[in-house]
Amino acid sequence: MKKILLGILTLLLVVGLAACGTSDKKDNDNKNKTASENKTFVVGTEGTYAPFSYHDKQDKLTGYDIDVMKAVAKEMGYKVKFKETQWDSMFAGLDSGRFNVIANQVGINDERKEKYKFSEPYTYSEAVLVVNKNNKDIKSFDDVKGKKLAQTFTSNYGKLAKSKGAELTKVDGFNQAMDLLQSNRVEGTFNDNISYLDYKKQKPNADVKIIEGNAEKSQSALTFSKKEDDATIEKVNKAMKKLKDNGELAKISKKWFGEDVSKS
Repeated sequence: MKKILLGILTLLLVVGLAACGTSDKKDNDNKNKTASENKTFVVGTEGTYAPFSYHDKQDKLTGYDIDVMKAVAKEMGYKVKFKETQWDSMFAGLDSGRFNVIANQVGINDERKEKYKFSEPYTYSEAVLVVNKNNKDIKSFDDVKGKKLAQTFTSNYGKLAKSKGAELTKVDGFNQAMDLLQSNRVEGTFNDNISYLDYKKQKPNADVKIIEGNAEKSQSALTFSKKEDDATIEKVNKAMKKLKDNGELAKISKKWFGEDVSKS
């Protein structure tokens, strides 16, 4: 009798362990699902990068990239769920499957193309150097050698600053960089002209100016893991093209910038 009971208990234990293993596998599989499998875009974004991704006075997540992502998802019949994270953690989140797309002005470059997949661009901009109005030492991009600039380390602009020999002070976003600049703790920051235009619109009396250079124009796109299937990205591009053709992207762009930055 004892042997029978022992056998039953052993069998129940084996079945239980197998069920746990199956459950763990399902959890991992769900975590690594591509957008096409669950019809939901889980989107990584900063939430602190006005006017692209930030919180308004009612603490609602909003911005140009948020509107573009919602429009693309709606066109495709997908749901969208935003997860906020700092810029320098964003790609790690994409790699780990925390989200399956980034909507946060990610510039397309050769290094990123090796690791990620991109949609068609939805923003075209150019790099500018922002300095205080009374700064007479910096007159060109090349004058930042040895100067202290506020940058996110892994962004295109952080890499531009480093390539010019600047000393980098790490920040989480453009607004923090501007705060350091206005308090004279850094001498400048590289970013795109669109961010600067919005900053001046919000703070017209800020004592800052821009210096233009010859940096390559930036193209920003939705960014996916290499695990994302190509069919989903083709659907994204089809939706993006339709939004461009029917004027919806231009409408979103003009809402935020007063001009169409969605075309080259």
